[in-house]
Amino acid sequence: MIAIVVSRADSASAHIGERLLEVGDWETREDGSRPDADGGGTYYRTDGFELREFDDLHIRLSDPTAAFDCDPEFLAFVSRHSGETGELLTAHVTGNFGGAEYGGDPESLARAAPGAEKRVVEALARHAPDGYEVGIECTHHGPTDVAVPSLFVELGSDEPQWEDPEAARAVARAVLDLRGTGADLSDSSEAPPRHVVGFGGGHYAPRFTRIVRETEWAVGHVGADWALADLGAPDANRDVIEAAFERSRAERAVIDGDRPDLAAVVEELGYRVVSETWVREVGDAPLPLVEHLKAEIGPVDEGLRFGAVALDGDVIGDSDPADVGAEAVGDAVRVRDLPADLLARAQGLDADAAREAVESVAVAFDTEQGGTRAAGRVAFATVPEAPGYADLVEGLAEVLETGYDAVEVAPDRNAVVASETAFDPALAAERGVPEGPAFGRLADGEPVDVDGETVEPGDVSRTRADRFPIDAVSRD
Repeated sequence: MIAIVVSRADSASAHIGERLLEVGDWETREDGSRPDADGGGTYYRTDGFELREFDDLHIRLSDPTAAFDCDPEFLAFVSRHSGETGELLTAHVTGNFGGAEYGGDPESLARAAPGAEKRVVEALARHAPDGYEVGIECTHHGPTDVAVPSLFVELGSDEPQWEDPEAARAVARAVLDLRGTGADLSDSSEAPPRHVVGFGGGHYAPRFTRIVRETEWAVGHVGADWALADLGAPDANRDVIEAAFERSRAERAVIDGDRPDLAAVVEELGYRVVSETWVREVGDAPLPLVEHLKAEIGPVDEGLRFGAVALDGDVIGDSDPADVGAEAVGDAVRVRDLPADLLARAQGLDADAAREAVESVAVAFDTEQGGTRAAGRVAFATVPEAPGYADLVEGLAEVLETGYDAVEVAPDRNAVVASETAFDPALAAERGVPEGPAFGRLADGEPVDVDGETVEPGDVSRTRADRFPIDAVSRD
């Protein structure tokens, strides 16, 4: 059950509440155990949701959880967003890294609902009227003392938008799209969810909005630049920083900007700092596999990239590598050197096709030049029917066919041999062919006459073979 909190003191909230009742199939109920101002009186139930109205602004409510006649997975506060940001639909979690000017307690963070935030932002994007931007905000106001995870879903940014029926309806539909979901990105108790904490950046958190909208990860608490300035020195405020992780159910942070003191405290507290690139490239890859490949190939920020061959988390487990064990992870993949000469020639002919040949058969591979060119080592899956080294060689050989007349694996299977037959000016000169247009015609495959004698292109061509070493090709 998801609890929806509507504030009568907030015109946009009341408007969204009206649209919720309009687009949903609700049952009207009565609760005489508490005042109407505090969520009692008339309230509403539908499949997966309970909606109650309160007189106070959301930010002034202490903990409305107790008003609900259910055990909610999380609270969704439908609210206005106020600012000079035009037509905007947004979501965020609540709390205060520093002072508490807008409700809640200072240096206190509510339990975040990162998964619900990600899903509602996706839904807002689906339903948003033309002209409305969609994103997230940093953590910036109360309430902070809520018994269950919570998030705000907001309509902004001024009266014309607060009164816009299509925009209010879009927020209502986005909230109802949360039916059947929980607060976390994953409801599995066996693995940590793919949540990160965000530090730094502006109030509207463009980096963290990108993570929410463009990756498989969700974002919990976000301490913007101004909130971190209000917080003060990281070393003196370890409890708040640690609470950001605990209340986001996150083990990793992305830091926007250069904050070595903050990064040091995060690491000392037992959490990890990762980059936006790491989040993007890791995606939904099993995290123990990521750690194993970091040791075998290298870290993401130094070029590790993931291929098209996905390993189900059930193969190696999707929890802490220490719990899975190195043997189980190692058995799932086999790491080999890429055929350097063959790869380099293929890249010289068509860099994009060469990378695709590697990516299409690999679980992961190393890269250079900012992740654009494959290099170094490659990891293949060991599960049955998965592509392997032989498929990689075949794919790179196909790229070579665009620049050679014939490409084949040598009989001893330790090289790819690519050959081409081309016009040889020296042979032409020996046959008395004058330099100039005749050379060009022969190079284009046309015969020429020299002193009454026909010289065929094959008469003045040589076959050149290039040999590119590979490992003995097998299916492993």
